[in-house]
Amino acid sequence: MTTENPTAPANPAGPILIRHAGETPRERSACGWRDRLISREDAARNPAAWAHAVDIDGARPHYHRRATELYYVVEGEGAVQLDGVDHPVKRGSLVHIPPGVVHGARGRMRVLVVGIPDIAEDDYFEPAGTSGQ
Repeated sequence: MTTENPTAPANPAGPILIRHAGETPRERSACGWRDRLISREDAARNPAAWAHAVDIDGARPHYHRRATELYYVVEGEGAVQLDGVDHPVKRGSLVHIPPGVVHGARGRMRVLVVGIPDIAEDDYFEPAGTSGQ
C-alpha cells in the first residue's frame, strides 16, 4: 500500500510516500529476496533514494559505478565483504558502500538497503571471474 496526502501543499522534492514491507513488490535479487519499498516504479516521482528491505542469504560479489549504498542490519548477523575484506555485522550495524567498492555478504540477515541515487539493474556489475558464484 502506498500512502500519499493529496491535500498536502505541493512539495518540489516529490510526494510523501509511506510503504510497508509485505505490501510492496517482492522479488529475487543477487543478494536474496527483496521488498521494493521505494524503487523503479517510483522513478517518475524523483525520490532522493531507493530503498529495499532485503532478506540476505548470500550476496554475490558485485559493485555499482554510480550508486552509493547504505546497508542497515535490521535483524540477523553475518559479514559484509568490502573489496575482499570481511566485516562482521549484526543488528544495528550500518555499512556505507561507495561506488566502485566490490561488496557481498554472508550470513542470514534482514537489511534495509538504501541506494543513492537508485538501485538499478543497469548499475550492477560482477568482477571478472565471479559470475555465477
